[in-house]
Amino acid sequence: MASYSFNTIKKNILKFGSLILGVLSATFGLKSFLLPNKFIDGGITGISMLSSVLSGLPLPIFIIILNLPFIILAYSNISRELSVKAIIGISCLSLSLIIIPFPVLTYDKLLVAVFGGFFLGAGIAFAIRGGGVIDGTEILAIYLSRKLHTTVGDIILFINIIIFSVVAITLGVEIAFYSILTYLSASKTTDFIIEGIEEYIAVIIVSEKSKELREAILFNLNRGATIFLGKRGLGNNDSEPSYTEVIYTVLTRLELPKLTAEINRIDPSAFVVMHKVKDTIGGYIKKRPQNVI
Repeated sequence: MASYSFNTIKKNILKFGSLILGVLSATFGLKSFLLPNKFIDGGITGISMLSSVLSGLPLPIFIIILNLPFIILAYSNISRELSVKAIIGISCLSLSLIIIPFPVLTYDKLLVAVFGGFFLGAGIAFAIRGGGVIDGTEILAIYLSRKLHTTVGDIILFINIIIFSVVAITLGVEIAFYSILTYLSASKTTDFIIEGIEEYIAVIIVSEKSKELREAILFNLNRGATIFLGKRGLGNNDSEPSYTEVIYTVLTRLELPKLTAEINRIDPSAFVVMHKVKDTIGGYIKKRPQNVI
């Protein structure tokens, strides 16, 4: 019981530390790059930034006000846990924007778009790793996707198209283009930190030495494998196509070189196909932090 309690406390401390790191990174990206140059990101944060630029009122006010309806939406229609996490994350971000005086580092537009987006995206990612939420966009996207029977990604894309269209009209086309670059930088950074080099890779192996390869995957890599019975497309010398075993396994990108080395050692002539996997449930896979929603 004591060990379980210690592990739970340690896990919660690490999550809280990740959330704080995320808030600080997002604040740094906003105050040192984006806000002084009036560059806008996507999502509710982007709407808050645009509102602040147009009205002259402090950004934290809009971050709280504009995210509040989505916190209520999460509480009443998705989950209470998500709403609590959103309250904590958004409150910490607003407070950080008020009390931490990060300096303006550059007015170079390209540097602002790339690095401002990078630090903002990193902030969102670390907040998610810490179990928090600092932007209500995905809450709205989940709710609308259930109502409209479309994907969350499609909803977020539609929201951002509207945001950047308004930016083009109100702040100019050039700012809109740089804001799109900011959003792309933030989005890619978020994806990399959440998924990163531990991105899942599915591997299909067709080999005459499937037994040896299967054992290498199970015992040397400590990963699971599924065996399919396949039939070759062509036989030898006009004979009937022969049956063969096909190995299917999923592992992280970090483990891929070790698998490749095992394949080259056992059967260099094996036919191998690899492709990215969005996510997995169960099995012998390293679990990366899940999106809080």
